[in-house]
Amino acid sequence: TWSDSHIKQIDGGRAIQLFLDQNSGCGFASKRKYLFGHISMKIKLISGDSAGTVTAFYMNSDTNTIRDELDFEFLGNRTGQPYTVQTNIYTHGKGDREQRVNLWFDPAADFHTYTIMWNHHHIVFYVDEVPIRVYKNNEAINILYPKLQPMGVYSTLWEADDWATRGGLEKIDWSKAPFLAYYKDFDIEGCAVPGPTSCASNPRNWWEGTAYQSLNAKEARRYRWVRLNHMIYDYCTDKSRYPVPPREYLAGI
Repeated sequence: TWSDSHIKQIDGGRAIQLFLDQNSGCGFASKRKYLFGHISMKIKLISGDSAGTVTAFYMNSDTNTIRDELDFEFLGNRTGQPYTVQTNIYTHGKGDREQRVNLWFDPAADFHTYTIMWNHHHIVFYVDEVPIRVYKNNEAINILYPKLQPMGVYSTLWEADDWATRGGLEKIDWSKAPFLAYYKDFDIEGCAVPGPTSCASNPRNWWEGTAYQSLNAKEARRYRWVRLNHMIYDYCTDKSRYPVPPREYLAGI
């Protein structure tokens, strides 16, 4: 999507290296957009001192003020501190739904799988098959849910030291540049747009099946474990931003 000189194919074209320095960040995107489906990527994050950097993997409708978006944003750290993953959900232009989780492993030591499951029932963000975020479809009580706009899949590496690490207290150390992140095994199963218009509403799509309409017992246990032990921020409980909890929180997201 920008700065071709900072993107390199490696491992015979089976993986991509993104490169951030003082000149530029970079990014790549899927050629098509999708409406519902299962999207995953294996990512190895920046090693060492990565404070002030953001490595992202997300879906975006690219419709500006009315955009829908589903975000994984990996917030860099000072050496020895845990990596934080921030998730966010935009529906029809409304975002500000950040949750942050400290990862329980070193995501720079090896590749790990990050997945977005998006169907008519809920959106689930997974880290190595462990759910870290669930956003339910509560349209029945007039809470917006992304279901009309197809979204492309994007991956970017950029500098955001005004907010990324400890709220902007930790600045990027350019003497550690270049900062390198690696992506491989991109996999998407969904309804491509343009494509058959009946695909997105087809209940026979495997990602719409009964097994994927809610978390199973094992996933629910893992989800509780993440929220109890690794969640460090939840917009729903931020009383400075939301003196009255958001409606989706009260509805049980």
